[in-house]
Amino acid sequence: MATKNYRPITPSLRNMTSPSFEEITKKSPEKSLITTLKNKAGRNNTGKITVRHQGGGNKKKYRIIDFKRTAKESGSTVVGIEYDPNRTAYIALLTDESGKKSYILAPNGLKAGDVLYSGQNADIKPGNVLPISQIPVGTFIHAIELYPGRGAQLVRSAGAAAQLMAKENGMAQIRLPSGEVRLVRLECTAAIGQVGNLEHENIKLGKAGKTRHLGIRPTVRGSVMNPVDHPHGGGEGRSPIGRPSPVTPWGKPTLGYKTRNKKARTNKFIVKRKNDK
Repeated sequence: MATKNYRPITPSLRNMTSPSFEEITKKSPEKSLITTLKNKAGRNNTGKITVRHQGGGNKKKYRIIDFKRTAKESGSTVVGIEYDPNRTAYIALLTDESGKKSYILAPNGLKAGDVLYSGQNADIKPGNVLPISQIPVGTFIHAIELYPGRGAQLVRSAGAAAQLMAKENGMAQIRLPSGEVRLVRLECTAAIGQVGNLEHENIKLGKAGKTRHLGIRPTVRGSVMNPVDHPHGGGEGRSPIGRPSPVTPWGKPTLGYKTRNKKARTNKFIVKRKNDK
């Protein structure tokens, strides 16, 4: 995939890049696999804002993705590759011999007309889904289950890929894109290959308006607020934050403050953390 550049006839177009959508072969979504997506604007069930800087944006429908990929001996044929406004990766529409349709994350290199399989006997081919016990060590994988039958939870964003490092004692060691090495049960499934849309990380929005189209509202620095609104606020003119290190609006340390629970039940499954040397 390549990115599209623009002639700088306006200041916003000077540095803007957008996807070329060369991989997209199907323009409109499958009506039976979309549902409404209500914009909550970062508010909880009582109407209070619990996540700041969210709201507005273009209306969009949610595409129902099949993250479980139950075993199908006959295989499923790729109808086309589509854009999904809810995620960075592209999605592929599949249809099986009974005519049932489903969406999956489109791996890199997948094309319309390809046949994908899932199950113990599937080939090691991009898009196929197998139990980790049947995948050779060293293979790049994505859409990884954490618990058997729950569906893919890890490595689902554009261009992401994990690597199967080792298998022993009923567990597999998987190196995630962050560098973390984690233990996953061999009964869990994973899809072969790398998630598509590799150039997503090179996209430059170019103007504030495109951020608003994504449903992201402006972010204001704490140092320009009043003391009642932020711990960094107040002072005469431009002034330092007045603290040893930056904090959140609620006084919690930031910039390197570890938020993971030291007593988390899943700590035992982490072999190597992403920040370890």
